[in-house]
Amino acid sequence: MPTATRAPHHLKATRQQRVQPLDSGLAILSGNANLDLAKALCKYLGVGLAQCLVGRFSEGEIRVKIQENIRGKDVFVVQPTCPPPNDNLMELLILIDAVRRASARRITAVIPYYGYARQDRKDQPRVPITAKLVANLITTAGADRILTMDLHAGQIQGFFDIPLDHLYAINVFADYLTRKRLKPVVVVSPDVGGIKMARAYAKRLNAGLAIVDKRRTTPESTEVMHILGEVAGKRCVLVDDLIATGSSLVEAAHALQRAGAKAVYAAVTHPVLSGPAVAQVARSPIEELLVTDTIPLGKPQRHPKIIVLSIASLLGEAIRRIHEEQSISSLFDGITG
Repeated sequence: MPTATRAPHHLKATRQQRVQPLDSGLAILSGNANLDLAKALCKYLGVGLAQCLVGRFSEGEIRVKIQENIRGKDVFVVQPTCPPPNDNLMELLILIDAVRRASARRITAVIPYYGYARQDRKDQPRVPITAKLVANLITTAGADRILTMDLHAGQIQGFFDIPLDHLYAINVFADYLTRKRLKPVVVVSPDVGGIKMARAYAKRLNAGLAIVDKRRTTPESTEVMHILGEVAGKRCVLVDDLIATGSSLVEAAHALQRAGAKAVYAAVTHPVLSGPAVAQVARSPIEELLVTDTIPLGKPQRHPKIIVLSIASLLGEAIRRIHEEQSISSLFDGITG
């Protein structure tokens, strides 16, 4: 599977200017959810991954032991809550508790993919707001700060009573798409809720903007009603935060094809890719599905159409700036305005 390793364009100058390694007051720990990403961002920062045992007792309970001194250090715990979400969430909580009891100076939970984010409100009677519950659990475990990327719903930032830094994968995708020289190009939001981010992509790529008007028939499937915007004869780029079963994205791609789109690409930050997702993408008009490595792909989830772009340098730069008390928002000037 092709994987982009080039640093995003907006980080190149920063990397060239920084010649001094980070001080020894920084420690980076990782659970088992995405160890490769943790190692890659450590390589970007020029630091080693702290030694930590994250295993299981014989009955299946999670066992954690930090195997080096982190007293008084600025500790970053890297652990997306991707599938299996319950195991990875528990690993995160227990790691944070272990770090707190080891007398770390500050604990930042680095959660590239924040699971349970789709349960962010009461859209039906007698249902939980699990995204808020998870936020409470992470805070109670002892996290002082959160670092995450492309939340499914922006209001989740308000579920935390501790500082949260929200990163965006837009520059990583935009750099790749710019190198492909797609013209004429139009950015397509798969629903009304994604218009703001789609507009940011359109501005970054100097492209047109279109919206898929759809209605949800089940919690994981939709029916496209209309395409708002001009897509005939153009190369369309669907942008979204996550792909689960893929039904919504594939249905949107078929609708764009019927509307006369010359080609369809998709840029989706979090590749959950559950159930029939890979098979649906393989049969769809989508020429390339661009995803990031916030979630590691297993062998069944790999396909020539699925291109993985690394966000290790972006996460690493954000960690460096948090550690050195510098601005994070300047990485995304003009994106969220």
